[in-house]
Amino acid sequence: MWIPTEHEKYGVVLASFRGTVQHGLPLEIGDTVQILEKCEGWYRGFILKNPNVKGIFPSSYIHLKNAHVKNKGQFETVIPDEDSVITEMTSTLRDWGAMWKQLYVKNEGDLFHRLWHVMNEILDLRRQVLVGHLTHDRLRDVKQHITARLDWGNEQLGLDLVPRREFSMVDPDEISVTELYRLMEHRHRKKETSTPASTHHLFVHVKSLMSANLGEELEVFFHIYDGRENRPLSERFFVRLNKSGLPKSPEKTERQCTLFVDLGSSDLRKDVYIVVHIIRIGRMGAGEKKNQCNVQYRRPFGCAVVSIADLLTADSKDDHLLKVYTCNTESEWSQIHENIIKKANSRYNLSGSNTGLAVALQLLHGDIDQLRREYMVLFTRGVSITRKLGFSDVIMPGEMRNDLYITLEKGEFEKGGKSVARNVEITVYVLDIDGQILKGHVAAGSGEPSVDEYHSLVLYHNNSPRWGDQIKLPIPVDMFRGSHVRFEFRHCSTKDKGEKKLFGYSFVPLMQEDGRTLPDGTHELIIHKCEENTSLADCSRYLKLPFSKANLPSNNQTLKGTKESFWITSFLCSTKLTQNGDMLDLLKWRAHPERINDSLSKLKEIDGSEIVKFLQDTLDTLFGILDESSQRYGLKVFDSLVHIINLLQDSKFQHFKPVMDTYIESHFAGALSYRDLIKVLKWYVDRIVDAEHQDHIQQVLKASEYIFKYIIQSRRLFSLATGGQNEEEFRVCIHELFMSIRFFLSQENKGTTPVAQTQAVFLRTFPAIYSELLKIFTVREVAGFVRETLGSLPTTVHPDCPLEAVKLQCIAKTVESQLYINPESRCILLPVVLRVLQAHMQEQRDLVMCAQILSSMLSLIKKEENGTAEPVVSEEVELIVESLLGVLLRTILEISNRPQPAGTSMRLQFQDVTGEFVACLLALLRQMSDKHYQKLLQAFSSKDDLRDFLLHIFTVFRILIRPEMFPKDWTVMRLVTNNVIITTVLYLSDALRKNFLNDKFDYKVWDSYFYLSVIFINQPCLQLESFSPSKRKKILEKYGDMRVMMGCEIFSMWQNLGEHKLNFIPAMIGPFLEVTLVPQPDLRNVMIPIFHDMMDWEQRRSGNFKQVEAKLIDKLDSLMSEGKGDETYRELFNSILLKKIERETWRESGISLIATVTRLMERLLDYRDCMKLGEVDGKKIGCTVSLLNFYKTELNKEEMYIRYIHKLYDLHLKAQNYTEASYTLLLYDELLEWSDRPLREFLNYPMQSEWQRKEYLHLTIIQNFDRGKCWENGIILCRELADQYESYYDYRNLSKMRMMEASLYDKIMDQQRLEPEFFRVGFYGKKFPFFLRNKEFVCRGHDYERLEAFQQRMLNEFPHAIAMQHVNQPDQTIYQADAQYLQIYAVTPIPDSQDVLQRDGVPDNIKSFYKFNHIWRFRYDRPFHKGTKDKENEFKSLWVERTTLTLIQSLPGISRWFEVEKRELVEVSPLENAIEVIENKNLQLRTLITQCQSRQMQNINPLTMCLNGVIDAAVNGGLARYQEAFFVKDYIMNHPEDGEKIGRLRELMFEQAHILEYGLAVHEKFVPQDMRPLHKKLVDQFHLMKSSLGIQEFPAYVRASPVHFTNGSPRTCRNSVPSIISPDGGRGVARRSFQRRTSYPAVNRYSSSSLSSQASNEVSNITGQSESSDEVFNMQPSPSTSSLSSNHSASPNVTSSAPSSARGSPQMAEKHKHSRENACLSPRERPVSAIFPNPLDPAQRAPAHQIGDTTLPRSDPNLSAPDKVRPAPSSWSLDSVKVGMPHSSDSGGRMLCPPVPPRPPYSGSSAKNMRSQSPVPTSRSPQKTTVPPFTPSPTECQSASLVSNSPVLSGSYSSGISSLSRCSVSEASGTEFPTGDHPPHQLPPPTTLPNSVSSSSDEPIRRENKTPPPYSVYERNNPRRPVPLPHSLSIPPQTDPPALPPKPHQLRTGSMKLDGTADPRVPRPRPLPRKVSQL
Repeated sequence: MWIPTEHEKYGVVLASFRGTVQHGLPLEIGDTVQILEKCEGWYRGFILKNPNVKGIFPSSYIHLKNAHVKNKGQFETVIPDEDSVITEMTSTLRDWGAMWKQLYVKNEGDLFHRLWHVMNEILDLRRQVLVGHLTHDRLRDVKQHITARLDWGNEQLGLDLVPRREFSMVDPDEISVTELYRLMEHRHRKKETSTPASTHHLFVHVKSLMSANLGEELEVFFHIYDGRENRPLSERFFVRLNKSGLPKSPEKTERQCTLFVDLGSSDLRKDVYIVVHIIRIGRMGAGEKKNQCNVQYRRPFGCAVVSIADLLTADSKDDHLLKVYTCNTESEWSQIHENIIKKANSRYNLSGSNTGLAVALQLLHGDIDQLRREYMVLFTRGVSITRKLGFSDVIMPGEMRNDLYITLEKGEFEKGGKSVARNVEITVYVLDIDGQILKGHVAAGSGEPSVDEYHSLVLYHNNSPRWGDQIKLPIPVDMFRGSHVRFEFRHCSTKDKGEKKLFGYSFVPLMQEDGRTLPDGTHELIIHKCEENTSLADCSRYLKLPFSKANLPSNNQTLKGTKESFWITSFLCSTKLTQNGDMLDLLKWRAHPERINDSLSKLKEIDGSEIVKFLQDTLDTLFGILDESSQRYGLKVFDSLVHIINLLQDSKFQHFKPVMDTYIESHFAGALSYRDLIKVLKWYVDRIVDAEHQDHIQQVLKASEYIFKYIIQSRRLFSLATGGQNEEEFRVCIHELFMSIRFFLSQENKGTTPVAQTQAVFLRTFPAIYSELLKIFTVREVAGFVRETLGSLPTTVHPDCPLEAVKLQCIAKTVESQLYINPESRCILLPVVLRVLQAHMQEQRDLVMCAQILSSMLSLIKKEENGTAEPVVSEEVELIVESLLGVLLRTILEISNRPQPAGTSMRLQFQDVTGEFVACLLALLRQMSDKHYQKLLQAFSSKDDLRDFLLHIFTVFRILIRPEMFPKDWTVMRLVTNNVIITTVLYLSDALRKNFLNDKFDYKVWDSYFYLSVIFINQPCLQLESFSPSKRKKILEKYGDMRVMMGCEIFSMWQNLGEHKLNFIPAMIGPFLEVTLVPQPDLRNVMIPIFHDMMDWEQRRSGNFKQVEAKLIDKLDSLMSEGKGDETYRELFNSILLKKIERETWRESGISLIATVTRLMERLLDYRDCMKLGEVDGKKIGCTVSLLNFYKTELNKEEMYIRYIHKLYDLHLKAQNYTEASYTLLLYDELLEWSDRPLREFLNYPMQSEWQRKEYLHLTIIQNFDRGKCWENGIILCRELADQYESYYDYRNLSKMRMMEASLYDKIMDQQRLEPEFFRVGFYGKKFPFFLRNKEFVCRGHDYERLEAFQQRMLNEFPHAIAMQHVNQPDQTIYQADAQYLQIYAVTPIPDSQDVLQRDGVPDNIKSFYKFNHIWRFRYDRPFHKGTKDKENEFKSLWVERTTLTLIQSLPGISRWFEVEKRELVEVSPLENAIEVIENKNLQLRTLITQCQSRQMQNINPLTMCLNGVIDAAVNGGLARYQEAFFVKDYIMNHPEDGEKIGRLRELMFEQAHILEYGLAVHEKFVPQDMRPLHKKLVDQFHLMKSSLGIQEFPAYVRASPVHFTNGSPRTCRNSVPSIISPDGGRGVARRSFQRRTSYPAVNRYSSSSLSSQASNEVSNITGQSESSDEVFNMQPSPSTSSLSSNHSASPNVTSSAPSSARGSPQMAEKHKHSRENACLSPRERPVSAIFPNPLDPAQRAPAHQIGDTTLPRSDPNLSAPDKVRPAPSSWSLDSVKVGMPHSSDSGGRMLCPPVPPRPPYSGSSAKNMRSQSPVPTSRSPQKTTVPPFTPSPTECQSASLVSNSPVLSGSYSSGISSLSRCSVSEASGTEFPTGDHPPHQLPPPTTLPNSVSSSSDEPIRRENKTPPPYSVYERNNPRRPVPLPHSLSIPPQTDPPALPPKPHQLRTGSMKLDGTADPRVPRPRPLPRKVSQL
């Protein structure tokens, strides 16, 4: 049976458990588990990191740990009983673990490795703590280290700041909010700024001396030197070096390393130096030869100097190589460092270029104990301490030091009978009172142990040597008396013996007889003659002699007159000895009672360091004098005591305060002193008001803390001694004293009078007295003293009075004192404190101090465990609320709205104040209970006051929620804040309901309430979803989900509003929508129904809910673009609201609104998902287009529409889609008019007029059209702008615009444009975004992008998509699949406009634009066999399935892809297929011949290859296949309806032969010599071909058939008659044109066919194309048989056996690769055919509704053109016109066509639904005589048939002019003129515009059932005059090539009336309604 566990609650898994048993819980080693139940060796529970999964596990796998349980029961929390640091470490490391791995994923390698090291370090430290073997101090250090590491990691990872006290995490519920704030602030400040250290230390490590001339041992002395005062600051550090220049004792680091300690901040300046003196030990002269004697001398070697300031910048221990200098003359040795510092170069020089001292120097900061912890290695390894000369800046009590420093300055010696000066050496000894030498009491410096004697430097031959040697004599205090120092002088001989001969001595006693030590300073000592060492043995002899010249009696002239002297400087640094006689006199007052008065007077003049040395003795002396003669010396003793007390206030001596405290507690014995002290103190206080000079009185009051300490201690001692006698008398004295104090405090003073300053001095020290008074008086008595004293202060406040600030400081100290902490006294003091605080806060003065006081007050108030407060606490809270709550709210509001000060320190202080006040407010509100709230709300006298209070508190709460309120890592503080806010709001919402509803409704309060609630829910720190699971769990356990609580409160309050809800519609829709977007299901379920309520009330008010809809839509866009909302929300919104409105009367409109909003959400979510991707791709653009259209068409939201236009524009620019960017911006441009209406600032546009913005847009669009090489579109906009400039007479800009237009024309003619590919893409499956799902699009590819590249790009954009391998339409299973399927194949564009494309003489550069722009329809062919397949001849059954796709908008447009709107499927029969194949080949041949004749191709190879391919294939039986298939009797019998088509096929075959014959003639003219054999072979094979076709002579109608060229020579004579094919330039007769419904892909696309293998082979046979021939790339057998060329894609079984496509397939024979290479060459390198795109491409794309057969009249071949018409000079002659061709004309000048045998009629196949058109030929009227003759442009001459229906001349050009010309030429072409407002511009007369051309008046309107595309540049509403199309320039006649006949043209007159009006027969399109933008 399972039993709930009592004690076994928490454990750690010891071994992994798989959990294979029923209900087993899998465990991993190291997991922590919480145990719920147990049963026979098994536990049931859960893993702490995943509490939702519970299960059972064996108890033997668990190591139990002690733990305590919180909230026992269902939601209990188990907390392990272990050190809180360990608990924090464990949880933190778990959190870090997951984030650490993410760092690796994000490639943040540096932080990854650093964190790894820190985690390992923490784990190691955790082990040490858990083992429990650490000492208390070490444990503390380890914990400090751990918490520092934890804080570092949290900061690096952006985690929360943890509030700690003594290394343990603090529970925010267990301390007050003010305390929590202070802890957070302290940790934050600690993290931000480290306080600069006041003490510094210099670490020196001597490495070596490098020098070329070593060989002797060296002594190196370091000291710190003040260059400003020219004195050493420290004692010396002494290192011995061996002969190699290395330290002599390398194993003892303390001999080579030192720490110069206790440098003050003032010592770190430029003129403080490290000075190094180097002494060599050896012979007298450095270069002396070795002599017999071994005597060694200390001789100067060199000096080095480095400035301490140089070390300040160095962070680490840097190695320095110090340059060593020597002095030029030895006598200046003592000053060498000064000379180096002064840079007196003449006095020193480098000791050698290679000489340098290598040392490591490092500045360390902080006190010495801190350094011991931080640089443990340094101290454990050994380092000597080098002290400062004198005491450090701060003297510590207990510091023992007794060092006498003596500097050997200089000497004056006589020659002593020698011819040269002496070499003097001094030996120094210290001797005690008995004359014995003190061993080990002479130190040359730290680093080396002290020695018995010291030998000075020897300066060579110098009778006035200056040494400057400093030695230290560390003599114990007890040995000082009677000791003396002896200096012995010896002459060092340099002779062979090298002896040192004594010649004199000096001495100096260390202490005088009166106990004073040798005074500091320079002493001139007498040199006593002595030549025997023995005479010095008994020191008692010479000690009686005088030692100093200063002490000589005036009668002793003999010694005074001697020239010999020796100078030393002494300096004593002692904590026990004094050199001050006055001090000694005072201490020995009993010996000389008469001197007491003088001694007490002189005490103030004695140095403070002398006083503190003898502090206890001095105090004993003072109280001794007071006890013995208080009447006489009472005042003086009191003043002396005040002086000493105030001395300890000095920062240098402040550490001696504890010494005085100890003295008072333990040593003070003045039991009677209190009477005198009170009496004198009262005397001083009483004199304050009248005294002129307040300085001394202020000094007395400054010392009042310690005076009271002495008074109280004295009274206690007296009570103990007497059993409490005179108690009443003492109390009276104290009361009287306080009365005097209150009297002087109550004096009112204006400004800064002396009395006011004295009051301030007293108030500063007053709080320190409380604790002393408490030792004798009760808490209430002391509180009474304080209350009355503070209450006596004047109440009238002068703002500039400094007393006010001091008063506040006094209050602050009072609140922090022990007195205030006691609740008993607190209730007495609180009113006083509150009164002062309230006054200051109301006047906004001293807010920093106010905040501190309030924080301290509130930190003392705590609720009990059960949440209730003690009665006393409750009263206090009530008092504070009553006094300060309103003021506090106002203060926070004011300081939050005040601009922040500029300075950093001021700003920090400002933020502190705000934070402190906020913490105070939160603490106060958290302490308030129901009772407090009730009293508070009842206290308001009027509704207005309550309203103001509520508005204030709601506003303050909004301020508290601001992100900048607290630093971002203060989550703990934010959660506490939110908890307080929600609790308070719940209390206040009742007041809102009771007081501000129904007739008392107040919109402002309710609005403030709702606004607060909304921002409360939306704040980042409550979005639990973004937190780690552990953090989320902690928050939920502690506070629950506060968003849901607030959401329920909002809903409840909303329901209470009733009809007042209408006041918040639509204002609250946006905020509530934002709340519902928070991803919390409960919150959404609560809040979404509010929208139903809003719809309902809006419906009642206005009969609809348009406002609700508009607001919802507006806000959704901005909120979702910020990343809010998700798919779940969309579904929830839809389902909840649909359910809610089921029974409403307005259900239908409601469903419509919900559907609209839901659809918008779908698009917005797609848009957001797409925008998350990195680079711009089709998905982003497509998504934006979808959203933009939705805003325009469904929602009619103009502003949003324009915003998304610009977003789309930016995307296009980023992707370098400049053409699309232009079309996009044009959408906005079209919303604007040329008006002066002012427009507001919007997006990046400034405030400007509509005209200016439209002008700017025009210029931007033109620039982008230019970059996108869409120059024709740019020209139209240039013209429109030019018109505007012209109308304003702005000729400057007009000129620029015309030049820009001209430059665009130049670019059209001069620059090469690449032909884009088009691809059809199907997106199938539910996983695609909404705007793509189960739709098909046609996409315009990038430059040079072929099918494989495009397919790869699409798969990269949709990495989860599956590419479909067939081209059939998918079935429903694919549509509904939970996957992504992509179906991609190439399609062929069908140009709308054929007019320009079919004109002769229009250059390819111009035509290329019309081939690939404004394309609505695309085609794709798929071959298949119908019926039985003939293996011998597949063409009998080879059909083509032709799919035509119509788009919703033309390409290019605002996107690179548009959705397919309509699919049309037709089947092309085998016969029609054959006709197309031959037609296309004929067209290709014509084009190549034309190019060859007009010299457009640089070499003749393409023509050669084409001729070779066709002739070769025909000879080998290619065309015979067609004959076998279609000319046999069976076929003709079975298909009687195909009679005309068979005739057409036969005609085309003959025509092909005819073209070949002409082509061979042209070829012969241009063929180079080396290709003549090939030409001859071609001619021979051609004759064979003719015979195989059975042609002997061409029939008349074939001979009369001209060769039509799509790109006829530009030299074509406009008025000449078309000529017949003839190599020698003979003229031909026009024949009828054949027009079909279908259109074909380019023949010259260099692509292979993709038929099955048999089909492909047979096609090759028929057309002469084979895989081994180059012709594969020049001729395509048939577009109908090609399914997966570069323009098509098909299933693998179709493409597998096909030859490789140069574009569509990755495989391609090497010799065929030239076609692709040509495409990649620069224009200069490419063959002509690559540079000028073959005009056949667009020629094959005919729209389906322009089909027909036209019979053209033939002209007689025997007539000559010159006979009938006066033409322009013919450009078609070879050398000259050999044969004139007839040209018939009637009498009226109308051109006549001679009768020609008609061809059999050719009717279209039923499959293609063709119709026949036979337009009546028309001719141009003759020009009037008034018009001078002119040479027309080649673009002008067009046949009537072209004008009427643009029949295709076996190249199947499609009819209709491009939309560019449609827009700009006439109304009939689709231009929309405004109805009636502006008539079209009139055409100029023919004299001014002879070459203008209009589109055909009979041209059928494309897509009559549609409005023109909304995104086209052409559908513009501005009235435009008809603009002529750009025409080609005339080319001067050339005589080289044989003449080629043009296409038959008929002069047209009816195409365009000269008055500019359009043909009335063309239906006029209805103008689109247009909304003019307000933006």
